Amino acid sequence: MLLTIAIAGAGGRMGRMLLSAAAADAQVEVVAALEHRGSSLVGSAVAGVVVSDDIDAAVSASRVIIDFTRPEGSLVHLAACARQGTNAVIGTTGFTDAQLDEVRAYAERIAIVFAPNMSLGVNVTAKLVALAAKSLGMRADIEVFDAHHKLKIDAPSGTALMLGRVAAKARGQNFDRVATFDRHSVSGERATGSIGFSAVRAGDIIGDHTVYFVLNGERVEITHRSSSRETYALGAIHAAKFVAGQSSGLFDMDDVLGLK
Repeated sequence: MLLTIAIAGAGGRMGRMLLSAAAADAQVEVVAALEHRGSSLVGSAVAGVVVSDDIDAAVSASRVIIDFTRPEGSLVHLAACARQGTNAVIGTTGFTDAQLDEVRAYAERIAIVFAPNMSLGVNVTAKLVALAAKSLGMRADIEVFDAHHKLKIDAPSGTALMLGRVAAKARGQNFDRVATFDRHSVSGERATGSIGFSAVRAGDIIGDHTVYFVLNGERVEITHRSSSRETYALGAIHAAKFVAGQSSGLFDMDDVLGLK
């Protein structure tokens, strides 16, 4: 039986990529494409699917909704999913702590795969970062760098934050206490154990991430570069197949890919 899915943000670049990836997968059927109310795309066809702003109808018609929109929109979609028992794949980034609490609450009622980056390569990169952080410990200064296109609205990226959290956890640290996001007008030595972040937003860069482990006299650099958003779309479709078989709970790509 085909897995029926709805795709939110269907008119965006990621939404179109998801529609294309789903169309190429014989195990998946897109039954709804969503855009926000007032969008000029509502009523038109994108990749052969008519775009709608009827969230409840889209959710009720599908077993899984895939959402790469914005936090506010994702939470509206999750509320509809919770009402109707539809599972979800969320690739949206930029959630506040309070919004993350809402996501966790919905995961008590439905199954959600929630991941800032769904590519296989990024999730393997995270495993390498954890290994390096655990092995090098506090002897290494850690810096997380990310570069994305100029239209991306959040910085650091969700993936950069994920990699930083992975490193902090591997060293037994409280991420919120050691993360450094702004060095403007700051003088003085670097705090031992801090994890720094920097970001570039320019041009059409799809997504580059490097984690630096810098010791006296040497450094280790772990880098992942994306040359196509197709990797994210294919990962999301894979996640949808996984979450369709779950009853409830909050999952990540380690669960989907069997990396735990």
